[in-house]
Amino acid sequence: MIPVIDLMNNQAVHAAAGERKDYKPVQSLLCRSSDPLEIAGAFRDTLGLDEIYVADLDAIRDRHSKRHGDTIGKLVAREKIRVLLDAGISGPESVGRWLDLGIHKAVVGSETLDDWSALRDIPAAFDGSRLVFSLDCRNGKILSKCPELAAMPPAEAFKHLESSGWREIILLDLARVGSGMGIDRSWIVQAQASLPGLTLLAGGGITGPEELKELHSLGISGVLVATALHNGAIGPQHIRALTLSRLLSRK
Repeated sequence: MIPVIDLMNNQAVHAAAGERKDYKPVQSLLCRSSDPLEIAGAFRDTLGLDEIYVADLDAIRDRHSKRHGDTIGKLVAREKIRVLLDAGISGPESVGRWLDLGIHKAVVGSETLDDWSALRDIPAAFDGSRLVFSLDCRNGKILSKCPELAAMPPAEAFKHLESSGWREIILLDLARVGSGMGIDRSWIVQAQASLPGLTLLAGGGITGPEELKELHSLGISGVLVATALHNGAIGPQHIRALTLSRLLSRK
């Protein structure tokens, strides 16, 4: 389970259906603040989750934005926190810059990818274990500044990602983010059939612990979660139970 922090205007915000103009500061049962550093601390200390997905929404909107550089640097420096960062990364140069800063993994989102060649250039230049590709979709259609990618159905994109050398893929439906609608299972099944050898993560509308169990049974390696953690639908007791279940299944 990978908790998500969405950064906008120096605050952690509640993402809902990808309508970023309407995002409001997070209100959470885990802490009383929308300060991303405090929220990251709550994810780690209260929930025992030390791998955190950080989306710099200002940088995703404008890759030249450096508004959250200091905050991201402090998150990276936090003890026992590994940061997966999506910050409008679109080419090898920006990947290298963030990895040098100390992030755990660089997330390259289809939404901000504008050059088809980067799809191959990035995994060719870096250790694949430090990279994640996020296939950002809305209602079954890929979101991307890259015309070739935006025109593809997801099933075709899966094949290109695998042949280009990506090892870990996020399946993200922005229309479901923050909605509590649950993950689109048909998309998961399709991706598993196309990418049996890759690590698949899923995000967008996770409802609660029962859905986590179902996604695990479908072969999903991890989930991105925010709203269900903040509203208590998934709490420490659920995380402990799921962790124990996974440990026992490995024996």
